[in-house]
Amino acid sequence: MASSPLVTSILAPFVAVGRAVIGLFAAIGRVVLFGLRIIVRGLTPPYYPARFFEQLAHIGWFSLPVVGLTAIFTGAALAQQIYTAGSRFSAQSTVPAVVVIGMVRELGPVLVGLMVAGRVSSAMAAEIGTMRVTEQLDALTTLRTDIYRYLIAPRMFAALIALPLMVLVANAIGIFGGWLLAVQKLHFNSANYLSVTRHFLSSDDFRMAIVKAGVFGFFIALMGCYHGYHTSGGAAGVGNATRNAVVSTFMLILGSNFLITATVFG
Repeated sequence: MASSPLVTSILAPFVAVGRAVIGLFAAIGRVVLFGLRIIVRGLTPPYYPARFFEQLAHIGWFSLPVVGLTAIFTGAALAQQIYTAGSRFSAQSTVPAVVVIGMVRELGPVLVGLMVAGRVSSAMAAEIGTMRVTEQLDALTTLRTDIYRYLIAPRMFAALIALPLMVLVANAIGIFGGWLLAVQKLHFNSANYLSVTRHFLSSDDFRMAIVKAGVFGFFIALMGCYHGYHTSGGAAGVGNATRNAVVSTFMLILGSNFLITATVFG
């Protein structure tokens, strides 16, 4: 029996919501299966160490300038803001403690993740997407080359190693930026500033930074490779894949940062 127009109009919003929810879970399932396939195939031979070190240099070494500039300016700006806010309550002495905790636990990992995602995840999506639309991936498959092992797994494992290392470097540079501004502009005593910094810096802070960096690196490589691998539609499809890779990576980084902070280290 055909439903009446009234019933159809009433159910239409629920149908749309249900379709969107089903589509969301289907997309999540495809991404999860894609990530599992990368891990399983990447851990089985043959291996491609040359591709791995090439990606390690591309993701890590060539990203250091932008990461370093971001970290030093962020550390300096954070010190200035904490000093300005603390002066209202005669709490200027909290500057070194807040700078070191804020940089190591939050700002360092998140800013490095976002900067590298904008630079690397987009490049992965564009490169692999171009190979898809120009049928280079099909040619590799014809030559019996496993695309996951040859193209995707090296990027994934390189990101997992490069991001924690870059976060450690960024944390050090950010703390240096805060120290430089505090000593040169705010007239802090250098020895006292460094002593307070060492006192408030704990091993838990380093563990949080490393865990976050590893998760962010996984998401950066996963979304860049996933959207590039599933590109279609020529040049416009490559552009869409690049945009989707950056946007989805940003969302995953910010969401996972909150979850890790609130649950694992809460």
